[in-house]
Amino acid sequence: MILSRNAELMNPEYLKMLQGLPLFAEFTDAEMEGALDLIDKVQYAPGECIVKQDETGDCMYVLVEGSARVVHRRNGKEFELAVLNVGDFFGELALVDSGPRSADVETLTTCTLFRIEHGALRAIAGVYPNAAFKLLIAVGRAMVVRMRRGNQVYIDSLLTGAARE
Repeated sequence: MILSRNAELMNPEYLKMLQGLPLFAEFTDAEMEGALDLIDKVQYAPGECIVKQDETGDCMYVLVEGSARVVHRRNGKEFELAVLNVGDFFGELALVDSGPRSADVETLTTCTLFRIEHGALRAIAGVYPNAAFKLLIAVGRAMVVRMRRGNQVYIDSLLTGAARE
């Protein structure tokens, strides 16, 4: 459900809380306020699916309140890939291409999120190019951390297999 824009979003304490999230940490107050005018604030109840595996992605989400889990399903089995908390984001690949989602993201608690669509990112880039750059750099940094973590898991699995031989 999309929540309407309200005074809470422009409350100085709320803005500071948002700027404390890694994705928005380098935003100025003006950039943060401008971005909030262009992105949607959405809310989901516990147990709801925010994005569905294999559906086409067209936006990313930033978790502002609550927690969720990332689940991949294959051959009737369920694999929990991660638990997401405040400040985490997902779906960022959809800003690069419109490929299928790689997993479901399901809420564990009531969740408030910011949904950032392609058009919103383009609009932010047009009005606040530095903010768009900062956002993409923060996304890139997080993706590098995830990739390094995944590489280590892969290397560990190869080494464990080689040790058995």
